[in-house]
Amino acid sequence: HVQLVESGGGVVQPGGSLRLSCAASGSGFSITTMGWYRQPLGKERELVATMTGGGSTDYADSVKGRFTISADNAESAVWLQMNNLEPEDTAVYYCHATLLPELTPLWGQGTQVTVSS
Repeated sequence: HVQLVESGGGVVQPGGSLRLSCAASGSGFSITTMGWYRQPLGKERELVATMTGGGSTDYADSVKGRFTISADNAESAVWLQMNNLEPEDTAVYYCHATLLPELTPLWGQGTQVTVSS
């Protein structure tokens, strides 16, 4: 049984930084892609950033230049460094992984990020 465990959310002022962490626990699994999505209150879940096993990255336009995704394939862990945070970044952030061989999606429990003065 594989689980994604997230940490690192919190409350920060505009212009501040946070770092989110996510690690997969369990055994006997392989992951092809890991990433982060977010869901603002009352809105749909949206992609923030993803990284493939080969190191290719994809970012939402709204976070380019401010957020950086990194991953350790050997540890099945992914991080999201968020700089210059804006109130519009306020949301529940979810870690996501795609499991091989059937490309099964896996979600973390979510962590709240609040950007407010």
